Amino acid sequence: MDVDGGSTSSVRVEVESIPALSRRSKAIYQFTQQSLPACKPVLTPAWVITTFFLMGVIFIPVGLFSLHASQSVVEIVDRYDTECIPEPLKSDKVSYIKDSSIPKNCSRFLKVHKHMKAPIYIYYELDNYYQNHRRYVKSRSDQQLLHGLKYNGTSSCRPEESNNGLPIVPCGLIAWSLFNDTFTFSRGTEELRVSRKNIAWKSDRDHKFGKQVYPFNFQNGSLIGGGKLDQNIPLSDQEDLIVWMRTAALPSFRKLYGRIEEDLDVDDVVVVKLLNNYNTYSFGGKKKLVLSTSSWLGGKNDFLGMAYISVGSSSIFISFVFMLLHVKNPGPFGDTTCLSWNRKGISS
Repeated sequence: MDVDGGSTSSVRVEVESIPALSRRSKAIYQFTQQSLPACKPVLTPAWVITTFFLMGVIFIPVGLFSLHASQSVVEIVDRYDTECIPEPLKSDKVSYIKDSSIPKNCSRFLKVHKHMKAPIYIYYELDNYYQNHRRYVKSRSDQQLLHGLKYNGTSSCRPEESNNGLPIVPCGLIAWSLFNDTFTFSRGTEELRVSRKNIAWKSDRDHKFGKQVYPFNFQNGSLIGGGKLDQNIPLSDQEDLIVWMRTAALPSFRKLYGRIEEDLDVDDVVVVKLLNNYNTYSFGGKKKLVLSTSSWLGGKNDFLGMAYISVGSSSIFISFVFMLLHVKNPGPFGDTTCLSWNRKGISS
């Protein structure tokens, strides 16, 4: 009896599973044949015209708000690489920048033409600088930045992997070419408060650069690339390096240097004392200093607003064209005689 009862229950389970299998097979068949229940909107002329018109009504105001936000940003841009070379040495800029015996001090005077509300962001801008070059981008070791000398697999850092038989921390061409121009700002006799903290992404500081990793054997070779690092400060606190290591996608880019924590009034003159150390003359690069406020949308960039306005205007224009065509040549919905191949058959 026990055996018969067990076999009867197993047969019952198999019989009950057959409808489930058939339903699953049917669903798979419907899916592969694209015959599942679905919403298939019918694009009538009224729907198409209304959709394009609503797109324009939405996009144009968004574009105007974005454009207004961008134009409310106040920027001062000053190119200093050509101006911060002594007149007798302008014919040989490369020799000037490579000669460490020549002082690189320079003063620039920036006039404020519109009130600038704090915080005022300080950027350095480089042009014709290809940080996106494949070999340059790969010349780093993320594991070494996080673990320091504990990690030895730094072959990707070549040619700046080691020096005099000792590893370099941080290794690679990106760190080796660290930007090293420096700036101080004053207004009259008063030095402006500049904050250099929190200029890098928090995720980079907390998760990509080790808190117990210190520079080692850095810029000790015969060929010095850029700035040096304080060997007593961990990499997670050297925010200039962290900002520089986040490579740019385009040959013209800006990187954050700091923030001025005071308002600047109209007609104020900001005196910038800088050290013109960084060599961009060897490859025809440009260096600029940028002071900029921000809006709810970020920095100054008219492209987003213009793009919204262009798309919105085009949508409204297309909706009017479709409406005129529909009014001029109305036709019953679903009339197959209006198809091109049917019209040819009728005319013949």
